[in-house]
Amino acid sequence: MSEPVIAVVGAGAVGGLIGILLHRSGTEVVAVARPETARQINSDGLTLHSPHFGDQLGRLTAVTEIPDGARVIVATKAYALPGIVDALRRAQPAEVVSLLNGIEHMDVLRRAAPDARVAGATIAVESTRLSPTVIDHRSPFLRLTVPAAAESTGVIAAWNRAGLDVTVGGTEAEVLWSKLRFLAPMALLTSYWRLPIGAARERDAALTTAVLAEVAQIATRDGVPSDPAQLARAIHALPAGMRSSLQNDLDAGAETELDAIGGALLRRARHHDVPAPRVQELLDDLGSHGAAA
Repeated sequence: MSEPVIAVVGAGAVGGLIGILLHRSGTEVVAVARPETARQINSDGLTLHSPHFGDQLGRLTAVTEIPDGARVIVATKAYALPGIVDALRRAQPAEVVSLLNGIEHMDVLRRAAPDARVAGATIAVESTRLSPTVIDHRSPFLRLTVPAAAESTGVIAAWNRAGLDVTVGGTEAEVLWSKLRFLAPMALLTSYWRLPIGAARERDAALTTAVLAEVAQIATRDGVPSDPAQLARAIHALPAGMRSSLQNDLDAGAETELDAIGGALLRRARHHDVPAPRVQELLDDLGSHGAAA
């Protein structure tokens, strides 16, 4: 009996990159995209520019519906999740592994695919879609983190066969928070100052320190102990020229993940009665400049 196909929902900067790398390894993978994007991918393939993986053309198949019983990788932006719920229900997938930012999407996915193995994973990467068929992978890394309970899934096995950098361990909450507590200050600060992380983290050192302390306290009260000094070391270890996707979307006037990142933080803070005035300040400022808060 053949293995279920892996369907990457969202063939953008992250999903397209993962799809190309899986296809290169010989995995049966399809990209699930809107009709016009699917047509272009089927016509031109997906072109990858990457200092880490090299330039290459991936001739993977694109479809407009999730194949029945597929193993699904959800790699859309967080705000696109409501638009794929019905497609997941129809497909009755065997597995769903999410790469969405934030911590609030897992219940939605489990309700949409009640009979599937569903897991929340994270990815650390800087990747941009230059056009519907061209992806620019800019960071010298691509790191995937997966909860221990998902180690035996077919998706994670395929990532390992493809030679990707996969770390397995911890609970799902620990995995999701391990990214959000790092991503949120990076995204909010770069977007607030409209600067790469190197300049943004130094623009107002007191603000940076306060935001990191609030994020660490929220995560700790939500069950994932976090140290602001450790977060500061992680933020300062980033390449100085690195930008966040939230910042890029704001600059482009596009829909953003501000609510999934900053909004989720504030909702957890309120739930646990944790003061977060500096996170609120950044969120209010970014929301007033047209982000979807």
